[in-house]
Amino acid sequence: MSEPWLPQVIDPDAAIFTVSVAANLTGMHPQTLRGYDRMGLVVPKRAKGRGRRYSPRDVTRLRLIQRLSQEEGINLNGIRRIVGLEKELDDMRQRVSEITDLMRQMTDMQQQVQRIFTAGPTGVQPGRHRREYLRALESGPTDL
Repeated sequence: MSEPWLPQVIDPDAAIFTVSVAANLTGMHPQTLRGYDRMGLVVPKRAKGRGRRYSPRDVTRLRLIQRLSQEEGINLNGIRRIVGLEKELDDMRQRVSEITDLMRQMTDMQQQVQRIFTAGPTGVQPGRHRREYLRALESGPTDL
């Protein structure tokens, strides 16, 4: 049974874990986490007192670094490259999602525009404003 005052979903970017908790969750020494911060491998957010606060996403990245280092035998420079490429891939996935949403919105607008008709002396035909809507669609959805 879930408690009503607890969040049902935790934001993966919420900075909620202290160094000691993050170290405990990953099985690493807190000094190792501080070293990774200095190297830029995992840079946690800072609390008001300048203490490090790790997010669930940071903890996942720390576990990845640990696995790559211990199980795969990859050095820190290789790990830095892998982590950088994964971040770049995540950014691209986010951008693709945004573009997909934008295309879906434009398709919806175009379908709405195609439903505009007027009755004239020769019968029912596309409305005179349809061309204006189509021009606006070509220039972007903000022009409508």
